[in-house]
Amino acid sequence: MNTALLAALAGLGTGLSLIVAIGAQNAFVLRQGIRREHVAVVVAICALSDVVLISAGIGGVGSVVRTWPTAITVTGWLGGAFLVSYGLLAARRAFRPQRLEAAITGGGSLRAAVLTCLAMTWLNPHVYLDTLLLLGSLANGYGRSRWGFGVGAMAGSVVWFAGLGFGARLLERPFSRPGSWRVLDAAIACMMIGLGVLMVART
Repeated sequence: MNTALLAALAGLGTGLSLIVAIGAQNAFVLRQGIRREHVAVVVAICALSDVVLISAGIGGVGSVVRTWPTAITVTGWLGGAFLVSYGLLAARRAFRPQRLEAAITGGGSLRAAVLTCLAMTWLNPHVYLDTLLLLGSLANGYGRSRWGFGVGAMAGSVVWFAGLGFGARLLERPFSRPGSWRVLDAAIACMMIGLGVLMVART
């Protein structure tokens, strides 16, 4: 097996290990997938954002971020505030069952989905730490095969988000009941608020 292929497989495994953990972005993609609301757009934004960030990390942008820690701090505060706000909205949905929609309607605003997805992705400082710094550093450790590692990591992101977004429709039947949406929104609220507070505390 050649070095480039080994590097790509290493990148695929590393990328998946970092992205599969349940977090704010994954929870949002899952909810959009269950409701079948702009899934292709949300998946594309998440995957393309990772491709851009991983490429930048391999290209050396990570060293710039490393020398300007204030950027990570500011992003952490903004991201934390956004996640807490989103969590409060989810809590509001959970406590107001009349607002829950049992059917998969796909009636949400495309603009709202795009802006929320962009915020979930680009206002999370851990995204920069994982992609620009960690994956970028690991990729450059492979020398001439660093882009093979990067392609593997990018493929991992594309596969994961596509599977999560389009595979979520398999949960349509359980979520045909308003009570299921109440539980999901309550879980999302706890996760978003918790992550937001933790994000601010760590900055």
